[in-house]
Amino acid sequence: MPKRQLTGKIVSDKMQKTVVVRVERIKIHPKYKKRYKFHNKYKAHDEKREYKVGDTVVIEECKPISKDKKWRVIKKIENRK
Repeated sequence: MPKRQLTGKIVSDKMQKTVVVRVERIKIHPKYKKRYKFHNKYKAHDEKREYKVGDTVVIEECKPISKDKKWRVIKKIENRK
């Protein structure tokens, strides 16, 4: 089974070897058919501390690293602005 991959923006890098990634998605309301955005925050493992706030990254699901960390940063897509 392939591992899930999500794309999001880093909102916090204050922890050691951990970044918080905000993943935004668009849903359609079942009755009114209106589109709306919602987001989830995931804690992802960053071993070398090379990613900073504002970077757009791809995260991949992995085995649990700690209580909250079940994701690992794979690559950077875009630099912060």
